[in-house]
Amino acid sequence: MKATIWHNPKCGTSRKTLAILEEQDGIDLNVVLYLKDAPTREKLAQLYKDAGITPQQGLRLRGTDAAERGLPDADADTVLDAMAEDSSLLERPLVETEKGVRLCRPQDVVREIL
Repeated sequence: MKATIWHNPKCGTSRKTLAILEEQDGIDLNVVLYLKDAPTREKLAQLYKDAGITPQQGLRLRGTDAAERGLPDADADTVLDAMAEDSSLLERPLVETEKGVRLCRPQDVVREIL
């Protein structure tokens, strides 16, 4: 099974999710350091849709200026545009497999798509 994780190595939850993925047999793992290699706006829209969440639910508030920018109350298009411009606004980690997409907070949520 292929799995892609949008990962921040400085994030404990992201590291724990990555460890769960690495422990699985038969996983073809793609690790994307999203702060350096940001997903496109289109990819973000697809990930959130497939995860069954809104872009606002995928918005990182802690450690960002999202609240000051009014993003928690903004429409989905505005949030996606902001995320595409500044990938630090993405809550992490996002994981995509053939079984779906999850925002893995807490990290054990990843098991739903393995």
